[in-house]
Amino acid sequence: MIVVLKPGLTQDEVQKVVERIESFGLKAHISEGTERTIIGAIGDERLMADQTLESFPGVEKVLPILKPYKLVSREFQRTDTIIKVNGHKIGGKKIHVMAGPCSVESRDQVLASAVPVKEAGATFLRGGAFKPRTSPYSFQGLGEEGLNYLAHAREVTGLPIITEVLDPRDLEIVCRFTDILQIGARNMQNFKLLTEVGKLNKPVLLKRGLSATIQEFLLSAEYIASEGNRNIILCERGIRTYETETRNTLDISAVPVLKQLTHLPIFVDPSHGTGRWDLVAPMALAGVAAGADGLLIEVHSHPEVALSDGPQSLKPQKFAALMKELKRVAEAIGRQV
Repeated sequence: MIVVLKPGLTQDEVQKVVERIESFGLKAHISEGTERTIIGAIGDERLMADQTLESFPGVEKVLPILKPYKLVSREFQRTDTIIKVNGHKIGGKKIHVMAGPCSVESRDQVLASAVPVKEAGATFLRGGAFKPRTSPYSFQGLGEEGLNYLAHAREVTGLPIITEVLDPRDLEIVCRFTDILQIGARNMQNFKLLTEVGKLNKPVLLKRGLSATIQEFLLSAEYIASEGNRNIILCERGIRTYETETRNTLDISAVPVLKQLTHLPIFVDPSHGTGRWDLVAPMALAGVAAGADGLLIEVHSHPEVALSDGPQSLKPQKFAALMKELKRVAEAIGRQV
């Protein structure tokens, strides 16, 4: 449920309401708005029995949250969440583009993508040091060596980095290098990983699972939020359907649907969503037009020899051309790239 507090309460008065909520065995999550402070009381409300919070000092009203996901729902927070990363604001008027190679292969290979994507207008560098692969015989990433290459590219370009974490045991080392943690589609329901990430004060981009419903997607985000980490970016990256012309079916409708259901920023990954470089640009434009707050795009200087996902990677010059088109679409809908 949502506990709406009366305006003008002191911190001590707010804390007393929190303590009252927690006395019932519920978790209290405070959200401070410009006009009102609200507290999300999360847990089994049957623990309250016949008790009520509406008559408690400082409480204006109590409202139920009907969705199974609580903290990430629009019912809990009406205003859009803005996530601040190294001076960038994700979720506002500006549309962010995270670009770079699928896998980190070498120091020179990362720079060959990082420098041109920065020049073209990307705001974050993406690259995988730990790679989840369908086949155990495929390239699995360089691990810590790859993280060092990403850190070097950040020093050269100034671009903050986003990279994937696969295992809770790797969180410490990955967090030392990255600015944003990525949880991939195959780990969307790795609840142990979600829980551990939720305990960190580190932004996280959560990708939709291969066959996940919107509700399952949001419940996975709830795992993170329920542990205290609200800096969550949701990423639509295509779902598995009966269609075989594309790697996945990119669900563009998920963007406006999620915008209605959650206050979290929404990104689109047209690279994994299609698996074809020639479809990346049109689907990226469609994602922005649908209301996405950002894009995740794979760029490789020589995709024909890439160790992973070459067929869906743009060459730097194609990426630069796409950025120019994105600016026109963004301006048309009152946003900017």
